[in-house]
Amino acid sequence: MKNADIFTRYSRQIFIEEIGLEGQRKIINAKILVIGAGGLGSPVIQYLAAAGVGILGVTDFDEVELHNLNRQIIHNENSVGISKMKSAEQFVKNLNHQVKFVGIEKKIDESNAEEMISQFDIIVDGSDNFKTRYLVNDVCVKLKKPLVYGSILGFSGQVAIFNYNGSKNLRDIFPEPPFDENIPDCDSLGVLGTLPGIVGSMMANLALHSIMGLPLPLNQLTLIDTLNWRFQTIKF
Repeated sequence: MKNADIFTRYSRQIFIEEIGLEGQRKIINAKILVIGAGGLGSPVIQYLAAAGVGILGVTDFDEVELHNLNRQIIHNENSVGISKMKSAEQFVKNLNHQVKFVGIEKKIDESNAEEMISQFDIIVDGSDNFKTRYLVNDVCVKLKKPLVYGSILGFSGQVAIFNYNGSKNLRDIFPEPPFDENIPDCDSLGVLGTLPGIVGSMMANLALHSIMGLPLPLNQLTLIDTLNWRFQTIKF
């Protein structure tokens, strides 16, 4: 793609004084890993690809199911039965062929987490279980990688950025994961389809701010209550 076409494509970002050409170059040179191509991962993948992130990694080992489609907006009815990673790859290809998509069709665990995470500048965790969240957090701390965190349930969500230039991490606010295996999740209590869109968009926004060195809400957890439309921040 010619430079003029690149400028035209991203002009509405470039026109922002705090971003400009230099900020767009940082986006194009960035390497971001999104863990999970589900409810949170979908809007994150969509907006990072649209923004022009140069290398976009996605790791997921699930297949698209019909009940995913109320919220996992990068997938469609034709995706049902195929891997979420492959569906995400096709979505990114159709949206922005300039983005280099790196698909990792496997579950992230203790045996591969460091290898996966070490290849990227910023990690965005859209996983749906505590074991993965704490594993990813601990590896990011070890490797000094910024981590964008989010969670959703029903009408409520949380979002934060951890470990940015040595800022606090998940264990500083929640030292240990819950031990109760019967903790409610989206499979049991559900989630309104728009909620992951809201939280995932905020996560993508934090990732882009991180890339460009724009202001970030460090050492702060944002609580989102869309039922009563309340937003609260907790400093830690």
